[in-house]
Order: sequence, then structure tokens, then C-alpha cells
Amino acid sequence: MIELLSIDLSNYCSKQCSFCYNHSTRKGNTQWKPAEVLLFASDCVKNGVKAVSLGGGEPFEYEGVFEVIDALFPQCYLSVTSNGLPLLNDTIWNALVSHKPDKIHLTIHHPDNNEEVVRVKETLNRITSIGITVGLNLLVSADKVEYAKAVYDKLGKVLDVSHIILIPQRFGNTPTPKQLASITRGKPFQSPSCLLACNPPSRFCSVSWDKKVAPCSFMPHKEPLHSLDFKGLIQALSSWEGHINSSHKALCEIGSRITV
Repeated sequence: MIELLSIDLSNYCSKQCSFCYNHSTRKGNTQWKPAEVLLFASDCVKNGVKAVSLGGGEPFEYEGVFEVIDALFPQCYLSVTSNGLPLLNDTIWNALVSHKPDKIHLTIHHPDNNEEVVRVKETLNRITSIGITVGLNLLVSADKVEYAKAVYDKLGKVLDVSHIILIPQRFGNTPTPKQLASITRGKPFQSPSCLLACNPPSRFCSVSWDKKVAPCSFMPHKEPLHSLDFKGLIQALSSWEGHINSSHKALCEIGSRITV
């Protein structure tokens, strides 16, 4: 059963981080129209999805995001993951005040950048003041573990640490599980299920900006949605599993021939 659904609204983001899993850029695009997001997500909720997370790209730079928030908020638990920069714009902030999701996760990409850390901390406090639950995604690279530790200590004083998720940087400069654990000094922490090894979650799946599906946002192979509804989602996941199983079988056959 899929209970948690992530939808990347676009791959447009003015911040344009080089390590973005979504390869978002200032020249990014989108294939999701707001009406399509609502059609798809609403049908998924009717079929057991309990929580929807909107990402990107930068969701607060997606035209129609507040239309989507208004329509989905009554149907499910709704969260938005953002870098927080658009919320410095008065127009977007005022719209948020009137069109609230259940939760907003802000991301710190550079824990060594004090300006970014201060900005995110202040924005988290500001979001809390209007009655929205907040969370923090803390990106951790192998060469910035000590900076991440300092940020965790600092923001752990103003946030419930259960709302801080440690995100290991992928595709280069990836920290070890031991390095990640050192940030909380061995105490329990939240992190993606692939911390120790590739381990696709059973109740979660990700839908990308170009309407493709995988059990995880970081998966290099994704299957196109067969249709913009829950049935199309399940069919795409089944196709993904078939592709992965075939690839695994092929690798095993190659390995056995080499062994022989």
C-alpha cells in the first residue's frame, strides 16, 4: 500500500544547486499543470494515500502552487519542501498566510554558510508564527560533517529534533553512515531509508517533474505514469519492479559466467 506520495512539480529552481537530485536549473521546465496534479493526487488519496509532499524544483516558484495547496489540504496531510528563498518575497509570503499546507520542510544545503543557516532559522520561526508545522532537511556532505553538527546543535534548540532529517549528499562527496551518526552523537535520527544500502521504501513513492515514478527520488531509472490516477501509479511501479528485476537477473547471469 502506498501511503506517502511525493510529487515534484517542476525542475525549475532559481537556486540551481549543482548536486540537485532533480537536476533543477534556472532554465528548468514543468509538465504538470495544476489541474493534473489535483486530478492525480486526489485519486491517489481516494485509494489510500494519506500524505502528499510537494517538491521540485522549487515549489514556491511553481505557478499554481497555492491552487494545489488549497485543493489538497482538506483531503490529506500536505507538506511542502522548499529552500525558503521565495518566502522572502512579500507577495509569496502573503499568499502563504492565506493558503497554508500542514507542514513546510526547509532545506539547508550549505551548513558552512552562516548566512544561509541564519536565513533558514529565521524563516522557520516566521512560518511557525502563522501556525504551520515546520521541519528541516539538513544536507550533509562528507567534507562538512562538523558544520552540519554545529547546525544540528543550534537548530535542535528551537526545533524538535524529530523534525530534523539528515540527508546524505548523493552522487559524490557522500558521508558514511558513521559520519552521519556522529552529527547527533550517536542518538537516534531520521534519514532516508537508503542510508546503509539501497532499500526502496514499501509505503512511499516519488513522482518526478516529468511524470515518472520510482520508489525513491534518487533512483536513476523511473517509469512513466501510465495514466494520471492511482491505477497508473501502481502500473508504473510494477513496470519499475519488472525492469529492476530484469536488470538484476542479467547482472547475476553475467556474474555467474565470469565465475565459471
